[in-house]
Amino acid sequence: MRTLLTADHVIAFDGTGHTELRDGAVLVDQDRIVWVGPRASSPPATADRVDERIELGPAVLMPGLIDLDALTDVDHLLLDSWSDAAQAKRLTWSEDYFDRRRHVFTEAERRRVREVALVQLALHGITSYMPIASEVHSEWAESADDFFAMADFSRRLGLRGFLGPSYRSGVGVVTADGRRDVRFDEQAGRDGLDDAIRFVDGIRDLDDPLLTGVFLPCRIETLTPALMAATAAAADERGALVRIHALQGEFERSYIQATYGRTPLEHLAAHGLLHDRVIVPHGTVIDVNPRVHGEDRGDLARLAAAGVAIVHCPLTNARYGSELVTLSRYRDAGIVFALGTDSFPPDLVRGIDTGVSAAKLQHGDTAAGDVAAYVDAATLGGAAALHRPDLGRIAVGATADLTAFRLDDVRMGAVDDPLRTLVLAGTARDACLTMVGGRVVMRDGEIPGIDLAEVRRDMQALFDTMREAYGERDRYRGTAGELFPPVYPIADATLTEDE
Repeated sequence: MRTLLTADHVIAFDGTGHTELRDGAVLVDQDRIVWVGPRASSPPATADRVDERIELGPAVLMPGLIDLDALTDVDHLLLDSWSDAAQAKRLTWSEDYFDRRRHVFTEAERRRVREVALVQLALHGITSYMPIASEVHSEWAESADDFFAMADFSRRLGLRGFLGPSYRSGVGVVTADGRRDVRFDEQAGRDGLDDAIRFVDGIRDLDDPLLTGVFLPCRIETLTPALMAATAAAADERGALVRIHALQGEFERSYIQATYGRTPLEHLAAHGLLHDRVIVPHGTVIDVNPRVHGEDRGDLARLAAAGVAIVHCPLTNARYGSELVTLSRYRDAGIVFALGTDSFPPDLVRGIDTGVSAAKLQHGDTAAGDVAAYVDAATLGGAAALHRPDLGRIAVGATADLTAFRLDDVRMGAVDDPLRTLVLAGTARDACLTMVGGRVVMRDGEIPGIDLAEVRRDMQALFDTMREAYGERDRYRGTAGELFPPVYPIADATLTEDE
């Protein structure tokens, strides 16, 4: 199957970096890119050997977006990103709930949660993803069987997944007197790692180019040292990637220091999880952060020397009042830098816009809004983190993972530079093409075989179920209505003008 794609703007790779090609064309043969150039100079020999032509017109065709913290769940941020500290504790597991924990969703519902989330990734131009899910509504974490089902749906949909069930040996709780703590079930952690190993080995046996097994333990403070070391050993044995959430919160830092007498970065290194196959979202709480020391004491250099990849999630960080200090500082240190969405919507365009705006504020300089750095992170940086130099670029020999965004919607306004215009005036809802391995996954908002109206109904029903269950975890056992009041009071009577 040979497909010729044309667009007014093509973000191609020249061997060292991205470059814009005006009125460009890309020829795909099976799953590979075999030619890139101006549309007018398309080799005549290819004219009779093209099975399909995709003429995108006023659009920007770019490498497929790589999301290394991709939500494959019902998003809780809609509920918990408005809370003060006291309210946030009510949305965390109470210590009492730890002993009566349960799955909020049935097995069928858990699988449907992941299916509708993957559909959202495809609709927003994501071609490669590494999943993230909340354990707040799970009995403990995730299972290999749930993930085998998700892997099957993912490859039928056509996305490229780097997958593994989450696991942990502890969970953050709030005690009866209102303190934050972590309670442990070490056997559950060992069982979770065994399940993850079964999944990673099972995915390898499938030998499907769209599926790669990886190890995805939960937050560093919820892992025992033994589980961290065992994870490192299992990954080393298989040459597998490990993504571990760390360096992301002040409670995490204080808890690790109080419990183990070292910083989280030192804790990672002590248990074999500081090397070039380790991926760390979000990497914000290190020495350069004003909430820690506000000065460079060597953390950046240590991360760079180890080859650890940081996954920046600027939109989610902003929504929770956090920030990376700063993108340019991390990049100048030589750190591998990728992007993630981490919440709904899985919109890396909005994420880039948020990151660019934050950089301008941090530096007090509009020139610090480095769009290219963020686009690089969503493409080349993600590929580097995955050790996949065939991804994240439009170049001869690269894998044909492509994304296109329309620029002709009247609401986009005037078009100057296509990427700056997209970031300032568009969103990932402007995606008009998602192609993975030469196969069209999404075109003009439609995905073959997917009933989007049904997806919408199911998303709302699943969200409602999740929302209602918060009350049983609250240490005060409040109702969902009490925990999540509306912006304005709901009127309970017909409002009329005074006569």
